[in-house]
Amino acid sequence: MPKITVFDSAGNEHNLPVDAGAALMEPLRDAGLIEATCGGAASCGTCHIYLRDDWVTKTGARTEDEGYMLEGLEDLVEVKDVSRLACQITVSDELDGISMDIAPQI
Repeated sequence: MPKITVFDSAGNEHNLPVDAGAALMEPLRDAGLIEATCGGAASCGTCHIYLRDDWVTKTGARTEDEGYMLEGLEDLVEVKDVSRLACQITVSDELDGISMDIAPQI
């Protein structure tokens, strides 16, 4: 079972297990770290994260919908090159150890 490392807005570290095949959003939501209001449809931006280190290259490209949603957030919060929507990343064994920061929430 892959594990993820998440840093919340206060800098607290959370180490969470996640089932391979699940959306990265699910353990973040279940731990109360994000809202995930749209349930994974890439239409709310409440699962916005900043990937750490070189994880951005290991998670694949943003989907078109994800790109549009992140563009829509730019006036409200900082969107970085490492910004992703956690609902659009499927966890695999290759992502074991992935680390991220929760982006400021809108």
